[in-house]
Amino acid sequence: MKERGKLTVEALRKAVGKEHIETVVVAFTDHYGRLMGKRFDADFFLASMAEGTHACDYLLTTDMEMEPVPGYEFASWELGYGDFHLVPDFSTLRRADWLKRTALVLCHLHDRSENRIAVAPRSILKEQVEKLAADGFASFAASELEYYAFNTSYEEAQQGKYQDQKPAGWYLEDYHILQGSRTEAFTSAARKHLKKSAVPVENSKGEWGLGQHELNVRYAETLEMADRHVVYKQCLKELADKMGLSVTFMAKYRTDQAGSSCHIHVSLWQNGKNAFVGDEDPGRANTERLKSEPVKGEQAKTGPLKVSKVFKHFLGGWLKYVPDVMVFYAPTVNSYKRFVDGSWAPTRIAWSADNRTAGFRVVGSGNGLRIECRIPGADCNPYLAFAAALASGLKGLQDEIMPPECFEGDIYEARHLPHVPKTLKEARDLFAASAFAEQAFGREVVAHYAHFYAQEVEAFEKAVTDWEQRRYFERI
Repeated sequence: MKERGKLTVEALRKAVGKEHIETVVVAFTDHYGRLMGKRFDADFFLASMAEGTHACDYLLTTDMEMEPVPGYEFASWELGYGDFHLVPDFSTLRRADWLKRTALVLCHLHDRSENRIAVAPRSILKEQVEKLAADGFASFAASELEYYAFNTSYEEAQQGKYQDQKPAGWYLEDYHILQGSRTEAFTSAARKHLKKSAVPVENSKGEWGLGQHELNVRYAETLEMADRHVVYKQCLKELADKMGLSVTFMAKYRTDQAGSSCHIHVSLWQNGKNAFVGDEDPGRANTERLKSEPVKGEQAKTGPLKVSKVFKHFLGGWLKYVPDVMVFYAPTVNSYKRFVDGSWAPTRIAWSADNRTAGFRVVGSGNGLRIECRIPGADCNPYLAFAAALASGLKGLQDEIMPPECFEGDIYEARHLPHVPKTLKEARDLFAASAFAEQAFGREVVAHYAHFYAQEVEAFEKAVTDWEQRRYFERI
């Protein structure tokens, strides 16, 4: 069933003829997950859409400030910074309901020979989806994005050097309806616009920080889910901007506030059924718990959790290769400030059944059975995070990797378990040296992103922070 807000080319043509659509945004995401592209007059887009459009290839080599960064094989001053080709994926064509009379289409990136550009984030995920399909599987996914909302505009925040923004809430509002009602002017508008932009919304709620919220959208096939994720972020940022507010998807916007996560859920399907469902116990510890305790929630409908070998091997691979692909889950220097014991963010690599201290949490039953990875932060690029998950799980299937025993109890206290990489530099070095990453993504992709993350680390290490000024200005 076509989601509300999705457009066919013919539906777009009719909407343009009635002047309901006047502008078409043609876009792709860069390394950071930001939408880049052009705005087209809708009539011109319809006349020229078969050609797509072009953009400077430096867009896959810039830093956050849009400065060209040297050292890439893909594009450089020496190579002249030419163009790549933006090829609209018309399955993504939709209304951008939060913008006046506007449609949006996401693009594949091709080179001069019309080959897919390997280092583009959407290309990386598409390749993993295709590899999974070659092995007979489809994947479904969801991402749970958290963010902080402020009664301060982006411009005011920038002028104040991002200090003393006014949070939209003044006490911890996790699940609170009253406090959540105070931001309903923004949140309800976001739900409405997303729904009309082919991003079906399930619910929204307050989270564990001051002004922190979560808005959840319906799961989908993995590439479509990543597309929904980037549309969601763009909608919320532009809607906040229009209303004189601001939101941030930083993984850890303040030392004394909870981090913002992007829990990702994945399941594999085969012949119309969830391939994770089976007749095996998922792990001895979990089995013992389920025998001795009442079964609650979704599992109560079907009894104790039973899984397949596909589930075990996929989970085993996903767990094993977290360190190798951590940069795709936690892509910024700030990402690693979120991994604090007792903070709802996972710090160790383990799995459990419905246990929020675990990096991997098994939830649901029947066709709803899925693995939730709680490691990614809200700053992740969804194409890269999902690609990392699928590549790791696929390797688990190929090598029949078994996961460790299901862990019971407080994983924050389990000091013997492997810790997630603690800095971007550590994670980048693991990625650069990983034989698995090179096998999964190719040497070109690994070299490209290893350089990208190295530049991010270097930029931070050169910067003088306000922490240093406060600590050393007078007293050193």
